[in-house]
Amino acid sequence: MGSVLPFSVEPTSGVPIYRQLVSQIAALAAGGQLIAGEFLPSVRLVAEGLAVNPMTVSKAYSQLEADGVVERVRGTGMRVCETASDSLAARKAALRPEAEALARRASQLDLTAAQAVSVVKAAIRAEASRSPGSRKTR
Repeated sequence: MGSVLPFSVEPTSGVPIYRQLVSQIAALAAGGQLIAGEFLPSVRLVAEGLAVNPMTVSKAYSQLEADGVVERVRGTGMRVCETASDSLAARKAALRPEAEALARRASQLDLTAAQAVSVVKAAIRAEASRSPGSRKTR
């Protein structure tokens, strides 16, 4: 993994920072962007890179370990588990709650399905341009 962290946090989102980290790291592992056997950056590196308390990162790593996404390697750090990579169906299922929330919000804003999809596609394109290692959008 390079010096740029593959995840970020939004302190004002209302979602606890450790939960944001757990969600993003689990998704990166499930999507194959964090490869089985790869080590996560150290707690200190993540805390400094995201300007958060190291205990927050430690809590996220502990939750990921409890969830079976990573394993602790004594003296080395946290390594992504073999079982962390999920099938396409499992990755889609993980995205469904957020898609349902987006659909509700689009309805509240009186947007058509096509208008909402165009917003999502634009966001995906913007994210892909920020993440050079991600898959191409269609």
